[in-house]
Amino acid sequence: MRSAIMVIKEQLNNFYLIRRLSLYEIKNKNKNNYLGMGWELINPAIQILIYWFVFGTLRTRDDVIVGGESVQFFAWLLGGFFIWMFFYQATIQGSKSIFSRLRMLAKMNFPMSIIPNYIIFSQFYVHLFMLVISVIILQFMGYYVSIYYLQLIYYLFAAYCLVFSISLITSTLSTIIRDIHMFLSSTLRMMLYLSGVLWPLSVLNEFDFMREVLQLNPLYYLIEGYRTALFGNSWHFISQWEYTVLFWGIVFVLFLIGSSLHVKFRKHFIDYL
Repeated sequence: MRSAIMVIKEQLNNFYLIRRLSLYEIKNKNKNNYLGMGWELINPAIQILIYWFVFGTLRTRDDVIVGGESVQFFAWLLGGFFIWMFFYQATIQGSKSIFSRLRMLAKMNFPMSIIPNYIIFSQFYVHLFMLVISVIILQFMGYYVSIYYLQLIYYLFAAYCLVFSISLITSTLSTIIRDIHMFLSSTLRMMLYLSGVLWPLSVLNEFDFMREVLQLNPLYYLIEGYRTALFGNSWHFISQWEYTVLFWGIVFVLFLIGSSLHVKFRKHFIDYL
């Protein structure tokens, strides 16, 4: 618990620095591209267009029920796709955030725990922008802004906490054992098909045990929360309070493990250069 409190204090005390470094990270990553930061938007846009072409034209899917409302499949896909993109990109980048910057560790004068955080924060900006674009598209499709959109504030915070907790673990382990990053990348690609991003888990109603196991995934909780906020007519985090308790329980345990590992090994990171 002492390590967790220390990490939280480091984030709060260096919040201004985290924001500045996150903006620098976005600019630096795209400085050699003619379109610059535009690629942060073009890449996910191309992917969603591919899914639209496959599932919206070649293989038309039935509407999906969200919060008692019937939602077009492409709109349903859009509602969960960009939270998946944020989770995937932020987790992958966060996992290699420390070992890819080992050479600068000796020169820096700020806590190492903010390194994964500012990398995640840089992806968070992109996610917010893509979320705004998604909302605009949904307005043209007939899914208008409602009071339930306020839930997005909660789910944005929840997504950030989950990714940061995971990144504390993976960034530490990846620095010690580089294979961890490769294993994580393969695992996350598999999660795309097991988290209800591309198909509703309700199709597994005949396989109750399998469906219930997949629903324990904290990413599934976030995806369903986003979709309920965008299309539903209920307060998802209240109506599904059991999953809310489970989600924060998982995040709390991951954060305790991650902060403990990070504080224990960060003095030795430079030895793995």
